[in-house]
Amino acid sequence: MAMPDRPNDEERKRWQPFPAFNFVVEIVRDDQSGMLAGGSFSECDGIEMSQEVKTLREGGNNGRVYRLSGPVTFGQLTLKRGVTSGFDLWKWFSASLEQPALRAGVTVSVMRHDKSEWGRFVLSRCLPVKLKAPALNARDGTVAVEEMQIAYESFTWEDKSNG
Repeated sequence: MAMPDRPNDEERKRWQPFPAFNFVVEIVRDDQSGMLAGGSFSECDGIEMSQEVKTLREGGNNGRVYRLSGPVTFGQLTLKRGVTSGFDLWKWFSASLEQPALRAGVTVSVMRHDKSEWGRFVLSRCLPVKLKAPALNARDGTVAVEEMQIAYESFTWEDKSNG
């Protein structure tokens, strides 16, 4: 049996595994034009959607059920162990308490090993629901976030792999 040809670099870029920490998170409040304070997080989880399935049975037909699409629900984004350059995430949380209708857009870009963008998740109508400070340490001069959870109403995937 002949061995298949080995992929070239361009083909390999399309299927290679991506490093777990190779992502960029950008948050833009609806009432502001610029991004919130730049930050880096070691973990990003909770980008998910699930669809409820409705089961219908036809009277007299015991050998078949019909499965219909139901409502879609979305997860909750969790960012862990982050370091930011300011207090904008804390200010966003406080502002959302004062203005319950305030939302933001969140983009989670997945990067290739060469730091080019492979694709991005675009989360819409985001609301901060949890912000946890880390244990305080006098040796560190950084503003840190132990965990931040963000609820979102929907998301889309933008494929950047071909361009």
